[in-house]
Amino acid sequence: MNILIDILPKSVKVDDEEYSINTNFRINMMFELLMQDDSFSQEEKLYMALELYYNKIPDNITLAVDKMLWFYKCGKEDVEVKQEKDNVEIETEAEESEDNKSKIYSFEHDDEYIYSAFLDQYGIDLQDIENLHWWKFKALFKGLKEDNLIFKIMSYRSIKISNDMSDTDKKYYRKMKEIYALPDNRTEEEKAKDFDTTLSTVF
Repeated sequence: MNILIDILPKSVKVDDEEYSINTNFRINMMFELLMQDDSFSQEEKLYMALELYYNKIPDNITLAVDKMLWFYKCGKEDVEVKQEKDNVEIETEAEESEDNKSKIYSFEHDDEYIYSAFLDQYGIDLQDIENLHWWKFKALFKGLKEDNLIFKIMSYRSIKISNDMSDTDKKYYRKMKEIYALPDNRTEEEKAKDFDTTLSTVF
């Protein structure tokens, strides 16, 4: 799919039948937040997500999920989906960073930064706009300029502090990471696993 050439989809085809899909950017934000909510099981998240996107959920759940994720990724095919029995674990774009371990943005915690960036750069008031196609929103989000605070914040979160940096730069970026850190929602087991992995790379 090419946003410059193709008409943005408002439906997906499942088993040769067209199903309308909710294109509103708010729904996709809700989807990301849902996937990051540990108060629900993976199976609960899956069916809640299907209810968000579809007015009528297709009988072929597996294909319906594939099409839902295809839409969420704006027609790209690189969604990481881990399937085990009836559970589906989905990694959202918000969880991607340089080291692929920490989120670089959050629609929950960065809401004011994102709102002000759209208003400043595009003159778009995300409170007033009734419906904005998710693919349009993502294109605009990716196009935010470096002088927007949310762009700088995401850069701070994703930057890898290396030995090549000066002590001054290391201190600065560590401070920025601390100031703009997102809540760590990992379980104690996940934190311990990441800590062990870090140790193994050091020694």
